[in-house]
Amino acid sequence: MNNASELPPSPPRSRGALTFALIIIGLFFVGLMGLLYYGVKQSDRAGRDALPSPLIGKPAPAFDLPLLHEPNKRVTNADLAGQPYVMNVWGSWCPECRVEHPVLTQFALTKRVRFIGYNLKDERPDALRWLEQFGNPYMMVLADVEGRTAIDWGIYGAPETFLVDGNGVIRWKHVGAIDQAIIDHQLIPTLEKIEAGR
Repeated sequence: MNNASELPPSPPRSRGALTFALIIIGLFFVGLMGLLYYGVKQSDRAGRDALPSPLIGKPAPAFDLPLLHEPNKRVTNADLAGQPYVMNVWGSWCPECRVEHPVLTQFALTKRVRFIGYNLKDERPDALRWLEQFGNPYMMVLADVEGRTAIDWGIYGAPETFLVDGNGVIRWKHVGAIDQAIIDHQLIPTLEKIEAGR
């Protein structure tokens, strides 16, 4: 009679189950590597930050916003009609806005097009202090403290930049910080089309 403490050895783990598990793990890592490779390739794609906007080619949404420097004075679409303008969305709370600011300042100095600031969800003293510290390249700064008008424009955050033609139609939009290459290869060519009547 066998002693109760002497149990038969447990059956060895099936080689098939182990092989299957290794295949699943291998496929997972191959898929992960593929996803990472795709991400790296996309990071080199021109315009990766240019989110498509349903407003491109359509009239800019109506707005009626106070000026940052003169809160008692308001500006509407009608006030900006007649000539193209670039509208740059920024905030003192936005780290990427600091990155793009020197590039935008250089572009604004060319006076190629009207350059409008759109201060988003900022306290007025913070926004004024930021402009005093980093410089004010804008011909005027609209203040959208609550961000309600930004919703109509499809603004996700800051920085974002729009190019609006003289008829008030949005012709170009860029989400994220702008560098010189974006100005040279996207913004200026679109502006040239506007100037050529296309």
